[in-house]
Amino acid sequence: MNSALRKSSAAITTPRAPTRAEALRYWWKLGWISFGGPAGQIAIMHRELVEQQRWISERRFLHALNYCMVLPGPEAQQLATYIGWLIHRTWGGIVAGALFVLPSLFVLIALSWIYMAYGDVPEVVGALYGVKPAVTAIVLHAAWRIGSRALTSPPLWAIAAAAFVAIYVFAVPFPAIVLAAGLIGALGGRFAPEQFTSGGAHAMGDAAHPPAVIDDDTPTPPHARFRWSHLLVVVIIGLLLWLGTLGA
Repeated sequence: MNSALRKSSAAITTPRAPTRAEALRYWWKLGWISFGGPAGQIAIMHRELVEQQRWISERRFLHALNYCMVLPGPEAQQLATYIGWLIHRTWGGIVAGALFVLPSLFVLIALSWIYMAYGDVPEVVGALYGVKPAVTAIVLHAAWRIGSRALTSPPLWAIAAAAFVAIYVFAVPFPAIVLAAGLIGALGGRFAPEQFTSGGAHAMGDAAHPPAVIDDDTPTPPHARFRWSHLLVVVIIGLLLWLGTLGA
């Protein structure tokens, strides 16, 4: 019994922050195993960063995911970059964002060569088609895994169902769906706030969701606080990089 109590006490202890070497190894591994598109990649990050490593709480993870879904561009890479930056500042963001895509580039080059060289071989064609149902299963599992945590009330499920019907049946443009959902959420947050909140890291109790390095009540680190001077520097660097790619 004492052993069980010690294990329980250890389980709820806040984990230490990852070192740069540990973060580097994780982002490198993620780049090689992130199959299934954005849904699968986000589910992998949720399982490892929230449930296993406990680098970030579920509420903070879903909060960041909401913002990344609204931003243009690949939301999974944006989420990885943000979490890396939140933990290890600029170095962490660059490493997480770069390693998220570099291993995939190597895999893409290798698969492209195999397809060009052996694309007519029946075994190769069969292998490529055989991957499709597995990837589909990964995407469906990932969608359920994230959706079951983000959709915590009947109104949220209703919005998700309406969005699915709008994009699948009526081919409504994605930006219009996002804007409409945001407007409904804003009104719901004003008149029924208890129905428009995510489950959160500790919504079901500390036993189910032990503390994380970046927890619900962890103060915002200094480098993540808004400063006009910092925003100006980021904008200038971004413009220079963009202009550099145009001139290359």
